[in-house]
Amino acid sequence: MPGITGGKEHDEPMTILQRLHDDAGQSPWLDNLRRDWLRDGTLAGLVDQGIRGVTSNPTIFAKAIEGQDSYDEQIATLAGKAGVEDIYWDLVVDDIQAALALLAPVHERADGADGFVSVEVAPALAHDTAGTIEAARHLHQRIDRPNLLVKIPATAEGVPAIRTMIGEGRSVNVTLIFGLSRYAEVIEAYLGGLEDLVASGVEDLSPVASVASFFVSRVDTEVDQRIEAAAGGAGSDLLSLRGRAAVAQARLAYRLFRERFAGPRWEALAARGARVQRPLWASTSTKNPAYPDLAYVDTLIGPDTVNTMPEGTIAAFVDHGTVARTIDADDADDVIKALAAAGIEMEDVADTLEAAGVASFASSFDDLMDVLAAKVGAQ
Repeated sequence: MPGITGGKEHDEPMTILQRLHDDAGQSPWLDNLRRDWLRDGTLAGLVDQGIRGVTSNPTIFAKAIEGQDSYDEQIATLAGKAGVEDIYWDLVVDDIQAALALLAPVHERADGADGFVSVEVAPALAHDTAGTIEAARHLHQRIDRPNLLVKIPATAEGVPAIRTMIGEGRSVNVTLIFGLSRYAEVIEAYLGGLEDLVASGVEDLSPVASVASFFVSRVDTEVDQRIEAAAGGAGSDLLSLRGRAAVAQARLAYRLFRERFAGPRWEALAARGARVQRPLWASTSTKNPAYPDLAYVDTLIGPDTVNTMPEGTIAAFVDHGTVARTIDADDADDVIKALAAAGIEMEDVADTLEAAGVASFASSFDDLMDVLAAKVGAQ
């Protein structure tokens, strides 16, 4: 991919992705994982450019496995020896392990603060606390790498699973966060989990890491639809709020992050080596072509954050991104209040998007099982 691949000599100036981390405190991650990129050096080139982590999800793996033949040899080897879902997990775990090995030097240089690769529990478990705990524990035990993050959705049923995993000293990427109330519950689950870990006798909390993945662009997609439905005409002042809700809410989430990871409760944990649970901006490609291609990147830069971007958004940032702190709330409260005055409540938006997100991942997973079944049957 032009503009984002290839190596870098040590005496060359820092790339913009490296400056994003070193100068602004934000870690750029890749929101994609494909076997051919692991094999042909594409992912290694991105890491050389400054990518510091990788996220995956069922939709990403569905596109990778359906869209290329680099998995076919392994599928043929496994056909008849395992069920279709077991084959899926064998394919996924192999890719995750390869990516973890590639990012291991980043993790080591960052003293355990970066260089992570995320894998998600099965989507069918989104509303099953006990099943999520069992699956997350199994993935941690099976893969057993210090830079692994197991993704757990921030559903009502997922939140207690998050606390349990952190309380066992297992690192977690909390995914599918769409609203501030649920985000507050996620932070509490992380802090409570760390306290549970201390109560179990663990002295050093530094091996535990977590990010809280706050989805961004989908918020504007949903809110814009509601704005247009409520506006009642092209001349409505309400239309000026289109494209502003997602960034406003993310900036308020960052403010909440700064508030919760401060004060005596946090300081007691930090004294034992605890790491903050960094906000991760997910779904940062622009869905509306009328908006700038970096609408959810250039506007959300700040210390102790992550932005996970698909390759096209990374290429755009490399080409014309700006490294500057932009995360602070500014008029974020005013935007959310104006929306509420028009009858657009962000918590209802969050509930709608959470349900849609869970359903979308489940649909991708089911479709992939069908594709895998067909490939196995063709052997």
